[in-house]
Amino acid sequence: MLDRQTCPPVIVVNPSILRINTAGVPVDWLTWQEAVCLHARELVSWTYGEEVMEVRGGHSRLNGERTLLTLNSIMACKGKVFNKIRKEPPLTNRALFRRDQNVCLYCGKLFKECDLSRDHVLAVSRGGQDRWTNVVTACKRCNARKGNYRLDECTMELLALPYRPNHAEYLALTHSGRILGDQMSLLRRQFSSNSRLLEDGPLILSRKPSVY
Repeated sequence: MLDRQTCPPVIVVNPSILRINTAGVPVDWLTWQEAVCLHARELVSWTYGEEVMEVRGGHSRLNGERTLLTLNSIMACKGKVFNKIRKEPPLTNRALFRRDQNVCLYCGKLFKECDLSRDHVLAVSRGGQDRWTNVVTACKRCNARKGNYRLDECTMELLALPYRPNHAEYLALTHSGRILGDQMSLLRRQFSSNSRLLEDGPLILSRKPSVY
């Protein structure tokens, strides 16, 4: 049996390991325990990236030596090739705020998460849907000011268009602040061209938003 107390992390405590398929497509985040199970079931094709943990197991009956498994930050596993065309990623406020970089898309100011809210560009009361392409991050003041008005009914404008993150972007959004450099490098190569996660500076209005 693997002993957690005897397997201190090499780099980080309780690391998250990025699982990809053999085609190099990101699939999901793994705990170190899940990664060990995949190794034990011989489902790992190859690994690369930083060494994030060493896990020590029991002693061999043949030579008495203790088994040692090194976990890397990225793990390619066997199985069905992950289909990039999948259902819409779950919409949560935390992921939405991270998509928009904690910036209110009406006034353009940066806020703490507790001061932000989800705004429906086309209000639900007027037929709008609670979907990625119809929601933006808004400070509570701007959200209250807009109410259920359409953009062409008030003096407010969007600073950027809402968009649905693809799977790689969603993995980055839901793990913000805990992603290692080599993991982010792999994820970024899968981001869509309009992803705001590719931007290092403030949001820039690239084209006039459509009127909802």
